[in-house]
Amino acid sequence: MEKPWKCGDCGKGFICPSQLEAHRRTHTGERPYTCSMCGKGFTLMSSLQLYQRVHSDERPFKCSNCGKGFKISPDLIKHQFVHTDERPFGCSQCEKRFRQSSHLIQHQRVHTGERPLTCSMCGKGFTSSSNLVRHQRVHTGEKIFTCSVWGKHFSQSSNLLRHQQVHTGERPFTCSVCGKRFARSSHLLTHQRVHK
Repeated sequence: MEKPWKCGDCGKGFICPSQLEAHRRTHTGERPYTCSMCGKGFTLMSSLQLYQRVHSDERPFKCSNCGKGFKISPDLIKHQFVHTDERPFGCSQCEKRFRQSSHLIQHQRVHTGERPLTCSMCGKGFTSSSNLVRHQRVHTGEKIFTCSVWGKHFSQSSNLLRHQQVHTGERPFTCSVCGKRFARSSHLLTHQRVHK
């Protein structure tokens, strides 16, 4: 058998020169394959071909249970756990189980107290990128949730839902003593002090 081709930088061996050439780009940072739509570069042609689905609506990977389509096969594999309710990733410190390893990693921060994502404006730490993005609206003043009735804007979906109770008249919080109903939990707590 012919001796594998070796990388001069790290010593890793390859069966053919084209594999070695592709590997060398990990050291040089060269990205010769460029997306014609946005200019993003890739080290492999196959990576570019996969990426280009971002710009199209092509979803060739179909779920056999519900027919939902996905652009890449890993997304289909993750989705299929929805139908089986399989949760292969278990926390070693509690009973919780997760469909995706990324969800387990995020959950484990509850036990470790780790907050690896930091707000660049105030230094506050967060366990997930979604929590960080939500927090950053405090600094930017961005309000992306809009009331369809008044057009009023809110920075968080929970604030919009609370506001919408003005329009719906919904009062989901009930006093267990007298049965009086309230739109907000804080109003119920204030009321309950009357019974004490």
